[in-house]
Amino acid sequence: MKIGFIGLGNVGGKLAGSLLRNGHDLTVRDLDDARMAEFVSRGAKAANSPRALAEAVDLIITCLPSPAASAAVAEGEDGFIAVLRPGQIWLEMSTTDYAEVLRLAPLVEARGAKFMDCPVSGGCHRADTGNISIFAAGPRSAFEEVLPVLKSLGRRILHTGDLGTASRLKVVTNYLCTAHLVALAEALTTCKAAGLDMNTAYEAIRISSGNSFVHETESQVILNGSRDINFTMDLVIKDVGLFDQLARDHGVALELSPLVLNIFKDSEQRYGAREHSPNVIRRYEEPCGFKVLGVGFPAEMVDDEPEEPGYEVVPRRA
Repeated sequence: MKIGFIGLGNVGGKLAGSLLRNGHDLTVRDLDDARMAEFVSRGAKAANSPRALAEAVDLIITCLPSPAASAAVAEGEDGFIAVLRPGQIWLEMSTTDYAEVLRLAPLVEARGAKFMDCPVSGGCHRADTGNISIFAAGPRSAFEEVLPVLKSLGRRILHTGDLGTASRLKVVTNYLCTAHLVALAEALTTCKAAGLDMNTAYEAIRISSGNSFVHETESQVILNGSRDINFTMDLVIKDVGLFDQLARDHGVALELSPLVLNIFKDSEQRYGAREHSPNVIRRYEEPCGFKVLGVGFPAEMVDDEPEEPGYEVVPRRA
C-alpha cells in the first residue's frame, strides 16, 4: 500500500517517521520544504501539492494543527478531494471538530473513497516511537483495512464507532489533560511555597492517587525549567474550545471547563500564543517571586518503552 502523509509538524513528523521506520512506501507533503527534504533523505518521496500526493498513493493521512488547515489541503485549489478515486482511504489524524468530520465525509464518499477520523493521544515522545494511542472512527470494514498501518503508527488502537466519535473522544481526553495541567501547576507551586523538596514532591504525587499521565510527563519538563512538551497555548485553547462546543451542542452546562479555557486565554495574552503550554505555571510562580524547579529532570520527554507492534483495544461489554 502506498501511503501519503500531509503535515510533518511536531506530531505528524514523528508519525510519518514511524511509517518510514517500519518500511512503508511513503510520500510526504508539508509547507516547509526543509521538512520534506529531510524525509526524502530518509527514503520518502515528496509531492508538490496535496492533489499530486493523492494521485500517487492509496492511503492519505493528514495530521494538521486546525480544522481550517485540514479543509484547505482537502478542498483548496490544489486539494486532494477532487482527485480521490474508488478504493482510496483518507485518515484524518488531526485533532479536529467532529462537525467538520461529518461535513467532509460525504464529499469523500461521493468520490467512492472512504473516510476515517483517527486522532492520536499520548504526546510527541510516544508518537516518535510508535507507542502512541489511536482512536479510529468509521466503517468497521475500513478500520480493518487500515489496521496494519495503524499498528505501525501506534501501540493501542481503539475503534470508537461511527464517524465523529473519535474526534469527540479526543477533545474530551485533551480537556482532561489540560485540567490536570492547571491543577498540577497550582499544586507544584504550592509545594514550592511551602518549602517542600520538589524532587520529593514529584515522587509523592507519582506514587499516589494524585498521579496521572500528565504528571509523569509535563511535571518533569516543568521541574526541568524547559517547559517544552511540544504543545503551545494556542493549541490548548483550540482543543478546550472544541470540548466546550461539544458540551454546548449537547446541552451540558459546564463549570470547570470554561474556567480552564479562560486561564489559558489569559496566559496566551500574557505570554504569547506560541508559548509552551506547561508555562501556564508562570501565572502562579511570578506573583510568588520564584521558579518551580527540581534537579535531574529532562528538558524534553523521551519514550523509554521499546517499540512494539500495535494492537486493537476492545471495550468491555460485560
